[in-house]
Amino acid sequence: MSVPGPTAAAAHGKASGPLQQFLAFDYGRKRTGVASGNRVLRQAAPLTTVAAEGDARFPLIAKLIAQWKPDALVVGIPRHPDGRGHDNTRFAQRFARQLHGRFNLPVFEVDERYSTTEVLSSRPRDADAAAAAVLLQQYFDASEREAAAAAAAAADVTPPADDPKESTP
Repeated sequence: MSVPGPTAAAAHGKASGPLQQFLAFDYGRKRTGVASGNRVLRQAAPLTTVAAEGDARFPLIAKLIAQWKPDALVVGIPRHPDGRGHDNTRFAQRFARQLHGRFNLPVFEVDERYSTTEVLSSRPRDADAAAAAVLLQQYFDASEREAAAAAAAAADVTPPADDPKESTP
C-alpha cells in the first residue's frame, strides 16, 4: 500500500513548532470517522463518527478539536486504484481546506486507497472511526520512514572541499 509522507502529501497551513497531537478524518458525505493519535507514541485510536452532512458537521468537529487540542489534522483522500481522482477526491480535498480555514490548523492529506477494505476485513464496531485510525497510523508510519531516510541522507553528506578538517598540512 503506497502512502505519501507528510512532505509528499498536500498540506494546508504552516506548522509552528513540533506537531505531536493529531486528529484524523475519514471523510464521507453523510458520516465522517474521527481518530486521535500522538506522534511520540506513534499510535492512532478510533474516536467516533460524526453523523452529519455539510456544514452541520463542523460544530461537532469543533467540540472534538476543543476537547483533544490537536496540533494538526489529517484527512484521507480517496482515489481510484491507479491513483486517479474521482468525485469523492474533490469532496475530501474541499473538506480538508474547510478544516484549515475554520480551525486554522495545519491539515495533511493522506492517500486512503484500500484503508476501508483493510478496516472492513477486521469488522470493527465503528468502521468509519477505525478507517480514520488507519489513515492516521499510515501518516505516522510514513512520517517515520521519511525522517529515517532524511537522517540516513544527512549521515552520508560529504564535507565541503574547503573544510579545514579535510585539508592536508
